Amino acid sequence: MIKRNTGFTHLTAGYLFPEVARRRREYAKNHPEASIISLGVGNTTEPLPKFIAKAMADYAIGLSTAEGYSGYGDDCGNAELRRKIAETFYNGMADADEIFVADGAKCDIARLQTLFGSKVQIAVQDPAYPVYVDGSVIVGAAGKNNGKGYKGVTYMPCTPENNFFPDLSVVKKNSLIYFCSPNNPTGCASTREELVRLVDFANKNGCIIIFDAAYREFIRDDNLPKTIFEIAGARTCAIEINSFSKPAGFTGVRLGWSVVPKDLKFADGTSVNADWTRVQTTLFNCASNIAQAGGLACLEPEGLSAMKEVIDYYLENVRLIHKTLEGENFKKAGVQIYSTGNSPYLWVKFPGMKSWDVFDLILDKCNVVTTPGSGFGPAGESFIRFSSFGHHADVEEACRRLANLSL
Repeated sequence: MIKRNTGFTHLTAGYLFPEVARRRREYAKNHPEASIISLGVGNTTEPLPKFIAKAMADYAIGLSTAEGYSGYGDDCGNAELRRKIAETFYNGMADADEIFVADGAKCDIARLQTLFGSKVQIAVQDPAYPVYVDGSVIVGAAGKNNGKGYKGVTYMPCTPENNFFPDLSVVKKNSLIYFCSPNNPTGCASTREELVRLVDFANKNGCIIIFDAAYREFIRDDNLPKTIFEIAGARTCAIEINSFSKPAGFTGVRLGWSVVPKDLKFADGTSVNADWTRVQTTLFNCASNIAQAGGLACLEPEGLSAMKEVIDYYLENVRLIHKTLEGENFKKAGVQIYSTGNSPYLWVKFPGMKSWDVFDLILDKCNVVTTPGSGFGPAGESFIRFSSFGHHADVEEACRRLANLSL
């Protein structure tokens, strides 16, 4: 018989979010009277802006006509959409032929690993979005977990002590560095000075940065960079990943993009852009034409305005949760809140407690689902991630319950 990919045998437990969902289902089964509210998984909850939804509906209806029917789309994305992404988000920092349309950021991050193979060295922020590590394990770029992390992965602790920006000196030369800003789960958005250090380090040490900017539209501080390409030198060391999931509510529609500069080269001088084009044309048929019609609508003035309103809605939830966590019951327990208002997440430390224990406590006493920080990496232990994705009424009710939590 054909042998199993050993990468799968090295994975530990289940993927974080299905495990959260499993525990929620189990609790609901045993407590059918409970009215459970989720402040856990980062899934959007608000309806699509009507202007954007109508664009997709009109395109879908058009497919039933001879004039409006379309078959396969362009392999790397609708040319007009690529141009508008370049103009809207990069304004001269990236060209249209460096933009590649995808079916979401997570999918792109997984596909990108085919560019580098199983021998590449991996470095990740700790804590980090699980797909960076789990995907690396599956393709063979990381080995077994020794209880403190996976063999072959360099963990870069991001803690309150270093303002959630890691010590880059632990990273080996010629590594693939996964970096997310605003960060999931810590919510921290890196400063310009910090990203300059990151880019300079990568260029000096032959590293490539996979820069996950999926939460860029939550940044409200004009002094914070929204793209790695605002930093001089990034075009020779970075790939950026982004998505319409959070600002437009496209978590189920599935639409994102990557930016791969033509200046970025492998050690042998081959263009990374050229190889990524080959991946797109060989292993992928791009995102749905209907979703791309929605993406074009997002980038119209009315669509941009609607997306800003959606983000403002979730940021108001951040404010409500933050205020609740400042309550006397949390202060007495020494709970520490980390949130700058430039992310949908609040990263909250419960000193002396295990993350899953806090998760179970909040679920049992408040019927509120959160996300345990330890699921994002070793440095996440004792932390809980609170998500702002939810209806205002649900968030307000969750806050009322949390305000009475005894710790």
